[in-house]
Amino acid sequence: MQDYIVKDNKRLRFGYTTGSCAAGAAKAAAEMLLHGGIIEQVSILTPKGTELNLYVEEIETTDIGVSCCIRKDSGDDPDVTNGIRVYAEVSRTNDMGMIELSGGIGVGRVTKPGLACPVGEAAINPVPRRMIEAEVRRVAELYDYKEGLRVTISVPEGVEIAKRTFNPRLGIEGGISILGTSGIVEPMSEQALIDSIKAEMNVLFAAGYRKLIVSPGNYGTAFAQMNLNVRVNNAIQCSNFIGETIDYAAQCGFSELLLIGHIGKFVKLAGGIMNTHSRYADCRMELITAHTALAGADHSLLEKIMQCVTTDDAISLLKDAGCYDSVMHSLIGKIDYYVNQRTYGKLKIEAVMFSNQYGILAKTDGADQLLRIIQTEENK
Repeated sequence: MQDYIVKDNKRLRFGYTTGSCAAGAAKAAAEMLLHGGIIEQVSILTPKGTELNLYVEEIETTDIGVSCCIRKDSGDDPDVTNGIRVYAEVSRTNDMGMIELSGGIGVGRVTKPGLACPVGEAAINPVPRRMIEAEVRRVAELYDYKEGLRVTISVPEGVEIAKRTFNPRLGIEGGISILGTSGIVEPMSEQALIDSIKAEMNVLFAAGYRKLIVSPGNYGTAFAQMNLNVRVNNAIQCSNFIGETIDYAAQCGFSELLLIGHIGKFVKLAGGIMNTHSRYADCRMELITAHTALAGADHSLLEKIMQCVTTDDAISLLKDAGCYDSVMHSLIGKIDYYVNQRTYGKLKIEAVMFSNQYGILAKTDGADQLLRIIQTEENK
C-alpha cells in the first residue's frame, strides 16, 4: 500500500490485515478454479472502502481445486505476522449455493468461550469471514456457478508465530487468528492492542470470573504473585490503557477490579490520567510534588522532588523528610477517586501501588478485603 499516516513526526505506511490476505487469496483461487488460467494480481474492496491490489503467489492446481497465497504486508506497523503467507484452497462441492469456510494448518482453533468465534471453530473472525465469503460468492455469480465451494484458509508459519501472540492466553490453539475489522493495518495501531485486551477479558468473563486483577505489565503480575499471594488466573495486562480497560470491564459486567501497578505509572492516575504512556503525560514529579505540598513540606523539598528522575528517588526524599506516609495516603486517595469516578459506580475498583525498591506503597481502603476474596475463590 502507498497510503501513509504521520505519527510523532514520522511518515508511516499503512498495511493490510490477514483477513484481507485471506479474502484476496480466496477470490483469486476461486476465479482460477471457475474460469481457468493464471491470475497474478487480485483486487478486493476492504470494509474501510480501500481498494487493495494484491499479488498472488504460489499458485497450485490439484485434482480437487486451486490453491494460492497472498503475502501479508503490515506496512510500518511492528506486527509479528508481517511477511507471512496466507493461503486459500478453493474446491467445488455439490451443496447448491453454499460457501463452506474452514481453517487449515496454522489457523488457530478456539477452545474457550467468550471470543468472536464459537468453541471448536477456526479462529477466522466475523469480518474476515464475511469478506472471504463475499469475494468468493462474487466470483461464483460472475461465472454463473450455482453449486457450492469449499474454502480452506491456512497459514503454515502461523503455528510458530502464534506462540508470540495473545492466542495461547485466549485459548486459541495451533495457530494465529485471521483478523481485521477494517481490512487495513494502521501503523503503530493502539486499537489492535486494545482489541486484544478486550478479547482476553471476554474469555475470563465467559469462564465465570467477575473479579478481575489488572496490571499494566509483567511487573504488576509478578508483584501480585510474589507479594500478594495470588495466582493471577483472573489477571490481565492492560499496558497503558487503564481507562479503556476500566470502561470495558464495566461494559462486560465485571463486578470488581483490583488494579496493581508500579508508582511510575499509577501516580498518573492521581491526576485523572487514564492513558499512562509518557507520550500523553509525564507528570509523575508534578503530582508527587503537589501532594507533598499538601502534606505541608517546605519549599526546598518540593524543589528537590521536582528535580528527581525516578519515582524511587522521590520516595527516598519523602522518607528522609518524614512525610512519606501522608503523601502516599494522599495519592492513593486521589487514585481511588478517579478510577471509581470513571464508571460512575458501575463496578467497584480497588488499587495497590508499589515500587520495586520499597514494596507496597499504598492501598485503597477495600483492597485487602478484595484480595482475600480473590485468594479464597482461587483456592476453591
